[in-house]
This record gives sequence, structure tokens and C-alpha cells, in this order.
Amino acid sequence: MPEASAENAVANSSRKLSDVMRDVKNAAADRGDVVVEMREAGRMRLELLAQELEPFFAEVPRDIEWFDFALSSGAQPRLWIDAVSHVGLGRDRRTFRFVTDTRLGRIVLAETTDLNVVAEQVRRYVAERLIEHQKAMAGETKAILPRVELPAGKRRSGWGAFLHGLLLFIAGAIFGLACAVALFWDRLTALGVGF
Repeated sequence: MPEASAENAVANSSRKLSDVMRDVKNAAADRGDVVVEMREAGRMRLELLAQELEPFFAEVPRDIEWFDFALSSGAQPRLWIDAVSHVGLGRDRRTFRFVTDTRLGRIVLAETTDLNVVAEQVRRYVAERLIEHQKAMAGETKAILPRVELPAGKRRSGWGAFLHGLLLFIAGAIFGLACAVALFWDRLTALGVGF
């Protein structure tokens, strides 16, 4: 065996630079073809997912415009659900990754090789968003702070509330002034300001 590799080394040493460059270009083209094939295979997997979800997407009311349901091309094809959520593929080009972007970062909602599992997660996500929308439109909101109710007959008019706020402001200003005088009393007496 070592004799065969020595013969190959001698044979390769007599090759022209142009021949070696052609071999390197062919190898790069082959690798590029593999990358393109993997990208196309990934896009095909996302197209299958889109076909699986197409009847479900058709049921979403047309007046709700914040769902995209679009397949984008590029180096990393994605099936967009809305402006912040999409299904892409993992590095192996077999694993579906359903993610959403939030203010706190990206959250993975599902990661699986099973097309049916990721399709069900997308359906649930869309249904949850539609329910949130219905609640918002119906006015179902929760107050952050508890509402303070005044006893019956004690409701303030607009002017009453204004005067109450004005009195609180004046009281705060007087208190602040008294604190400032107490803190800077020695400086005020040094300046000759007496009370």
C-alpha cells in the first residue's frame, strides 16, 4: 500500500496547475450542488407543511390581516405564520422549528421531525391568537391596579377632582419647601437670610 501512495504522489507532482484548479472547481461545484439540493429539499418539506395547513388557513377569517401564511425563499426558507412567528428547518434540514419572536427573545414553540406535530402546534397558535383577538374586541380586559370605588354619594365632579389634586400639589410643594429650608438652614443663615 505505501508503494501505491508513493506512485500517486509522483504522478500527481507532474500535474499542471490548471488541472488541479479544475479539480478544485469541480469539487466546489459538487459541494454547491449538495447545498442547493439540501435547500430545495428543505423548501419541499416546508411546502408539504403548507399543504397540510392550507385547509386550516382557508378557515381563518379574511378580515384578520395579521396572519401571513407565506413561504419565503432564500438561504433559509421559512413558512411565515404572522409577522413574529414562522416555521423553519434545523441544521439537519429535517427538523421543523416553529418559533416566535418576543420582546424577551426568540421562543421555540415546537421542534420536531414529525410534520403532523408541528402542524398541530401551528393550528393551536393561530387559534390562541384568534381567541386573544376576540377577547380584545369584546373588551375583556383585566385592570392592572384595583379600581377604588368611592362610597355612594361621595362621587367627585370634574371640578372637585381638580381642586383635590391642586390641594395635594400645594401641600407637596409646601412640604418640599420646608424640607429644603431645614436641610440648608446653615447656608441660609450664613448668607444673612433670617426668618
